[in-house]
Formats: sequence, structure tokens, C-alpha cells
Amino acid sequence: MLLTALAWFYLFALLLGRTAWFRRLAEAFSLRLRRRALGYRRLSPRTAPHFVRRAAKRVWVRREIIRLKALMPEAGCRRIADSFNRRFAARRRMTVGKTFVSEFLREHRYEVEVLRRQIKNARPRPVPKNLLWALDLTGKATLEGKTRIVLGILEHASRAALWLEALETKSSWTLTSKLSAAIRRYGKPQAVRTDNEAVFTSRVFRLALFLLGVQHQRTDPGCPWQNGRVERFFGTLKAKLDRLAVESFAALNQALGEFRFFYNHVRPHQNLFGLTPAEAWAGANPFAHAPRREYWFEAWDGLLTGYYLRR
Repeated sequence: MLLTALAWFYLFALLLGRTAWFRRLAEAFSLRLRRRALGYRRLSPRTAPHFVRRAAKRVWVRREIIRLKALMPEAGCRRIADSFNRRFAARRRMTVGKTFVSEFLREHRYEVEVLRRQIKNARPRPVPKNLLWALDLTGKATLEGKTRIVLGILEHASRAALWLEALETKSSWTLTSKLSAAIRRYGKPQAVRTDNEAVFTSRVFRLALFLLGVQHQRTDPGCPWQNGRVERFFGTLKAKLDRLAVESFAALNQALGEFRFFYNHVRPHQNLFGLTPAEAWAGANPFAHAPRREYWFEAWDGLLTGYYLRR
């Protein structure tokens, strides 16, 4: 009796296993029929395609990627790729991906550092006085919980900060009035250079420049280094201003006035061969003519210090 039960159990298990095997065989056969109906076929090793690695990017592309990273050291591979593609996709039919940029920069970090040092130490070409003004905006948070907009106007030849003021509103009419006030005080430049922020590309601002007889130069999108002098000026300002607690709008404007005096009259500029912007603007040479008086200047709780040489 026991042997009969075991025999029936073995036969049942054998039939169940064969049923599952037949089911898998039928599914594989039907899948093969469907693939053949759709036109799929398995390639033999002789007919399989040989995938060739894409050709390396051109030399000018590789140089431009290194230059962009040297100009924007804090930018990631995505921003570098976007900046490159915006400039050269339509003009030269060339684009790069963030993966290529990431791998390429990882292999050429030394070249980036060398070029960055060369750019940093290169002296810009001298330009005539009042040929070009640079305009830009930045922000500063006060203890009132508000972020105030700061306008800066820089003269290219002397690096003089012609205007540095916190604004109540960021509008084209406000910027136009401040620019007109600077022109009345320092003379009219041949051109002003800005980025592509909406307030600088508005009809009101462009019409005001046309009526003033001033040309408008705009940087390419994603290229802040094309307005590098005012960007560098704001970098110097922010390095100090971020360490200063400002209580109100009036206190911010007072602090900006003190920094403007420090920057123009006290702080020697490396690219001006040790002159201050005010000395470069006036054509004074402190190495040839002694000043009438000298004063020790200190502001912002010791953040701004130096000697003011009165002419």
C-alpha cells in the first residue's frame, strides 16, 4: 500500500514538472515568433556591428572648455557645458555634454590651474579715460530682514568707483536717474557695459542711453568675465560687506560711502601699479611727488584700514 502511494506521488510530481517545462518551452517559442514577426533577429558574430568610439573633440573645443573653467572656477560641469553650447551651438554647430566636460576637466586640472594663474596675473590693456563705464547690481541683507539692491558704476581706465549706492527700487527709471547723475558729475562715457538682466535690457533704459548719446554694450549670456572689472570690484566689496552687520537701509548707504572712499583713495590697486583709482583718475604719481598730508583711515570696525595721502 505504501509503495503504491509513493509510486502515484512520483508520477504526479513527474507530470507536474513536465507541465512546467512544457509551459516555459511554449512561452519561449511564442516570444521567438513575436520577435520574428516584428523583424527582430539574432545576429551572428560575423554579422554583428563593430562599435567604434567617437572621434575626439577638436582642439579649439578642448581649449575653450579649459578656458571656461579657468574663468569660472566655481562653476560645475553642467554650467560649463551650458555656457559652451549657448555660444557655439548655432554659430559653429558644436555642442558638448556634461559627462564629457566632467571627464575632460578631471584629466586636465593642471592646465586649468596654469591658465587661471595666467589670466589672473595678466595686465589688461590701457584704455582712455571715460571711454567705458561698467554697471552692475548686487545685494546685501540687512538686520531688518530685507535684501537691498546695490548699484555700482565703475570707470574702466582708472577702476574708480563712480557710484555705489543702495536703491529703494530696482527699476529702469531709478537706474536711469543714477546714471544721469553720474554723467553730470564725471562727464559722459562713450559706452556703458552691462549684463543681460531685464532691467538693463528694458526699453526705458535703452531709450535713455540713446537720448544721452551713450552706446550700450551687453555681455554674452553666461559670460560674466566680459564685465570682469565691475565683477572684481563687487568681489572685493562682498568679501568685506559679508562680515559687516547692517541694521537699516540708511546704515547700508553710509557703509557703502565709506567703502567707496576706501576703495578710491586708500586701497592701492595691483593693476594700477600701486596707485589708487583716485590717483589714476587725477593722473597723480605718489612715487614722484610727496603728499601734503597723510591720514590713517579705519572703518567698519577695522575691516577697512590704510593710509589716505591727501594731494
